[in-house]
Amino acid sequence: MYIQKTFPLKAMLRWTRRYTYLFFLLSIIPVVLFDLLRWKWLYVPWLPLGVLGTAVSFIISFKNNASYDRLWEARKIWGGIVNTSRSFTVMVKDFVQSDQLTAAELHTIHKELVYRHVAWLTALRYQMRSDKPWENHLKNNASNREFRREHLEVLEDKIPLEKELLPYLTENELQTVLQKGNRASQLLGIQSTRLRELYQNGCIDNFRHMELEKSLTELYTLQGKSERIKNFPYPRQFATLNFIFVWIFIILLPYGMMQEFEALGDRILKSLAQHEVKTAIMHQVQVFIARHFEWFSIPFSALISWVFFTMEAIGENSENPFEGGPNDVPITDLARGIEIDIRQLIDDEQIPEPRIWKNDIIL
Repeated sequence: MYIQKTFPLKAMLRWTRRYTYLFFLLSIIPVVLFDLLRWKWLYVPWLPLGVLGTAVSFIISFKNNASYDRLWEARKIWGGIVNTSRSFTVMVKDFVQSDQLTAAELHTIHKELVYRHVAWLTALRYQMRSDKPWENHLKNNASNREFRREHLEVLEDKIPLEKELLPYLTENELQTVLQKGNRASQLLGIQSTRLRELYQNGCIDNFRHMELEKSLTELYTLQGKSERIKNFPYPRQFATLNFIFVWIFIILLPYGMMQEFEALGDRILKSLAQHEVKTAIMHQVQVFIARHFEWFSIPFSALISWVFFTMEAIGENSENPFEGGPNDVPITDLARGIEIDIRQLIDDEQIPEPRIWKNDIIL
């Protein structure tokens, strides 16, 4: 999807708030044991923890780069679909001609071919929105389910494919397509058969028929590239290990942070001992804070944990650019934009309106 406005920090915090509570809890437990129960041995040296954090940062960066590459490739593929759809429509309008047919009959043929192309776009986006076993993160995670329900509106989850295809196909074509596994490929096959019939009837000459078939071949190629991203996930061994490493770091982080803050508190105590005391009450407050300075590690540990987790979650939710997340490729909106353009090119009487999306989030 594509978001018109900057993704608000409020929405991001709401999306991750359950984990934020968990980060605070994980940060409080070791401090309570360390300070109140005096388990002074309960800490992790900062040096190995820093090395682990550096390694996790590189792993997250690698995953996010790979996820963005998949997203950008998907966007380029659908950009190619936009261009090829327009080219195909222009060729249909200019190449499919016959002196034996009236202008109204030619317009009916142009409309038939263009409508079938819109049906192909519709079938393809439904195939791209179908569920895959590795794409259940958005729907199974409680925070993602809540965010999806409140902020997103995925039309492919609400409207059946049959209802969407009905305005663009004949009853026989619709039933034939719905019986097939790959509906988009079937529609391109029907389109090719229809172009051959028009060629045999003298409505298209040999050269122009070849050019139209090349456009269908290009659409097959773009569909295959889109299916490649959809059907081949980001390698799960990398994703699983990355998830495990991030959580190991998050769990160990408070044990290293509180020891560093305790050392900082000791330095504050030494500094207080070397300065003249202005008021006894203020001095006692400062000494108390310095002696329990490890409690300040709680918000910092929670903040760092939130940053690492959120970056990992962004990569996890971006690696599948068609499943219906807030940063996925807006294939539903792109398909509607293509439909409006190509129906205007053939001077269709009824042009659909652009879609109105929920919360300015375009799918």
